[in-house]
Amino acid sequence: MTLATAPLTTDRPVARRRRVGDALPQIVLAPSFAAVIVFVYGFILFSIYLSATSSRLLPVYDFIGFSNYVRLFQLPNWTLALKNLAIFGSLYIAICCAVGLLLAILIDQKIRIEGLLRPIFLYPMAISFIVTGTAWKWMLDPGIGIAQTMHALGWESFSFTWIKDSEMAIYTIVIAAVWQSSGFIMAMFLAGLRGIDGEMIKAAQIDGASAFQTYRRIVIPQLKPVFLSAFVVLAHLAIKSYDLVVAMTNGGPGRATEMPSTFMYSYTFTRSQMGIGASSAVIMLMMISAVIVPYIYSEIAGEGRP
Repeated sequence: MTLATAPLTTDRPVARRRRVGDALPQIVLAPSFAAVIVFVYGFILFSIYLSATSSRLLPVYDFIGFSNYVRLFQLPNWTLALKNLAIFGSLYIAICCAVGLLLAILIDQKIRIEGLLRPIFLYPMAISFIVTGTAWKWMLDPGIGIAQTMHALGWESFSFTWIKDSEMAIYTIVIAAVWQSSGFIMAMFLAGLRGIDGEMIKAAQIDGASAFQTYRRIVIPQLKPVFLSAFVVLAHLAIKSYDLVVAMTNGGPGRATEMPSTFMYSYTFTRSQMGIGASSAVIMLMMISAVIVPYIYSEIAGEGRP
């Protein structure tokens, strides 16, 4: 009897330890998961609710429906912010993809200094947008930046005052953003290039295809998933761009570089129009969701295909 029951007694601590081991990841992740639920999704829901109230300096809880959204799209500043986002976003995405692809093709040629170039191109992405914006603000300032340097070197007629020009200031934001993000996009394209079957390229070269034809007809079409990923990443960064704009121009001159993110901050915390600010935040959330949700769905659907 004792010999028969001994294994059962021994198995109980082992089974208990196994259950604890299986539950340990959930136990460790539970605080972080709870924090995300409360401080991310909880505040998203709270912002959506505030957008349907008449909150001003402090939250109030009277439901007024979609009145804030109607008023939001009647504000000239919001229309200007959307226009600036369209200009900035389209140029930012297009130039980053073009520069990133060209840099990736250059490095993919197995050049000797590849190990040196990759960190140099990737380094800007390690810098915060605040630092990037501040540095570019100094460089583009006509009084202390590139223009002043050219004058000191004897080029008195040199002039570059885009950052002070209400018509051109938005393009200085594009320049700084492209400088920071192109290296990261280059890394994405480089990974895609390294995953292409080299035999296809060799076969095209044997058939007499030029380098341009090889990239246009064979290489670039196979990079469509990378283009899609780059678009999603860059669109997300463009929509929520705030710190770079604040550091460089603070939305100026005047409202020339106003973005939805700076509009939201201004109306929520400066103009005491919390309901309007929350409405603009919800619109930004819808923009980001319109980019990310289809991408996630396509990835999940792709994994489910045989």
